[in-house]
Amino acid sequence: MSSELSHLDAQDRPRMVDVTDKPESHRLAVAEGFIRLQPQTCQLIAENRIRKGNVLLIAELAGVQAAKQTSQLIPLCHPLILGKIAVSAELLEGGVKISAEVKCTGQTGVEMEALTAVSVALLTVYDMCKAVDKTMEIGTVRLLQKTKTPV
Repeated sequence: MSSELSHLDAQDRPRMVDVTDKPESHRLAVAEGFIRLQPQTCQLIAENRIRKGNVLLIAELAGVQAAKQTSQLIPLCHPLILGKIAVSAELLEGGVKISAEVKCTGQTGVEMEALTAVSVALLTVYDMCKAVDKTMEIGTVRLLQKTKTPV
């Protein structure tokens, strides 16, 4: 089993992957997710009438903060110096779409940071709207793109 999963050692115990000898590369990851909302909730967001504040702006900020904290949230993730974190929250018919793009130059990828940014931004929308919408549903969170380009 340990030969199939890089986060397990020879005794199938969890370990952080050793990236010491890997060359640095430019890394990029893009992720997205969606939260389904009632039409009335979408209207309140559009009119900036949710009591907790500007839902889209706060969700974007929460996503940026979450990306920076990924290694503290997910035990085997490497702490990374992130060069770019861009999170966008877009009000669409039926809900809010969150997108995140994360970049760094390093020895390991940034897909967990992009996925964490999207997840926390969606949870932030949920938290901000829970008083007015009891039927919210967070949908698929997925990685759209992951690239590695040699330095």
